[in-house]
Amino acid sequence: MSAIAPDLPPTPKASTAVATAAPVLSVSDVRKQFFGVEVLHGVSLELVPGTVHGLVGENGAGKSTLMKIIAGVHRRDGGDVRFDGASVDFGHPVEAAAAGVATVFQEFNLLPDRTVAQNVFLGREPRRRGFVDVAAMRRDTAALLDDLGIAGISPDAAVGGLTVAEQQIVEIVKALSVDARVISMDEPTAALADHEVSILYRVIRRLRDRGVAILYVSHRLKEIFDLCDTITVMKDGSLVSTGPAAELDQATLVRRMVGRPISAFFPDPEPGTERGAALVEVRGGGNTQLDGIDLELRAGEVVGLSGLQGSGRTELVEAIFGAAPFTRGELRVGGSAVRIARPRQAVRRGIALVTEDRKRTGLALNQSILDNALLAIRSVFPGRTRAKRAEIPGVFTSLELVSQGLGQEVQALSGGNQQKVVLAKWLATGPRVVLLDEPTRGIDVGAKIAVYRLIRSLAAQGVAILLVSSELPEVIGMADRILVMRDGRLAGELSAGASEEAVLALATGAEEGEGSAPTVRPAADRNGGAR
Repeated sequence: MSAIAPDLPPTPKASTAVATAAPVLSVSDVRKQFFGVEVLHGVSLELVPGTVHGLVGENGAGKSTLMKIIAGVHRRDGGDVRFDGASVDFGHPVEAAAAGVATVFQEFNLLPDRTVAQNVFLGREPRRRGFVDVAAMRRDTAALLDDLGIAGISPDAAVGGLTVAEQQIVEIVKALSVDARVISMDEPTAALADHEVSILYRVIRRLRDRGVAILYVSHRLKEIFDLCDTITVMKDGSLVSTGPAAELDQATLVRRMVGRPISAFFPDPEPGTERGAALVEVRGGGNTQLDGIDLELRAGEVVGLSGLQGSGRTELVEAIFGAAPFTRGELRVGGSAVRIARPRQAVRRGIALVTEDRKRTGLALNQSILDNALLAIRSVFPGRTRAKRAEIPGVFTSLELVSQGLGQEVQALSGGNQQKVVLAKWLATGPRVVLLDEPTRGIDVGAKIAVYRLIRSLAAQGVAILLVSSELPEVIGMADRILVMRDGRLAGELSAGASEEAVLALATGAEEGEGSAPTVRPAADRNGGAR
């Protein structure tokens, strides 16, 4: 995902007349238990036609459970859900969708080998003389896509060949095909690039303008304020507040979500943190994706790495880690020239990489928390396994892991707690250099703060950190200096606290055009600079 947030104008909010209309769906005092433990404690909210209702809270706040009750995945244990004034108790998402209440889950429910039209009308295919009316199915799908202003998706395209954003639009079209009046969206931008986010914004605006009520769940507060007319905050299974978005700011919202002020978002460096010797140096590094890379990572510093999608950020950390090695140039670790051709060599030299896709490349989801935490140790330093096993509980205590015990399967954890397991796996190796690729993607505000505190703690211990992030405030708030990539090269370096505009200028090459340009040091002429 690009590091540059979509430059979109604020979404015009619903008119007062619409906002005060009767709710199409209302949830009153809803309660839910799992295994005798109540996880929803009397939650209420109302969805009004033609408005976007934001639902926010930390992982474990109860958002997903509430959404699944509305969608018919779970049955409530108390309270009432009313649709169009009548009490409903959907037993399955298909039943809810047929009634006009659709949900776009984070994990899509699409068949990749079938076409867009076949997925949209799956199980509800139009028929003519006893046979599926393929022409009608294509025509109706095309009309639905056109209604959303989507010109680049063919009804005949195989879903497996579509981008994530396009697949998400197919899910939305499925909802419209049953004339949904309520659409719930769970983290709809979690895996989207910024130009795709812009498309989704446009689709949501069209849905709202057509009178659809949208329940929008996201950890990204910018999206909540961009899109939502009303914001409901949940914490620990309870309702904290519901009110107009215009009456809130980010500081107030964060405080309600996590019980901490927004100043805790990006903690200052710990006392005594000092910038030391260069632990990683690259001179003239390159491969098929990178060229002319010159950088150094010093002990005790946090270096931010920003850039647009496809600029080479992930490729750079993978090259340092040996997953996609440098094929030219010089790499020095701890002052010694080395060649790292595979990750095992990097780990042995004290380098760790937290990959951006924790589920695919960071975890063994069907294994226990403890087994995941020991994965790297068992693979690279098997002789240290027993000693590290004894240390793991203390590591998880410092990371504030929330679980039912170290024997719990990782797949049962929230996204934020899964990320803490990934971090523990690498902390167990005692790294001197930590490469973090999107370490807070898809986790809630409270988990993000825990990751930021860990970064500061590692820096205070003399660890060098390279932080790759698509969130510019995160890079600016945490980095001692910022490197910006463009087209597989380092375009330049900015000092701590640089503006988003300055980062954007380097990322896009705007500094080469007319007008004022940020003051930067060329990528090929940096020595790190003072902290």
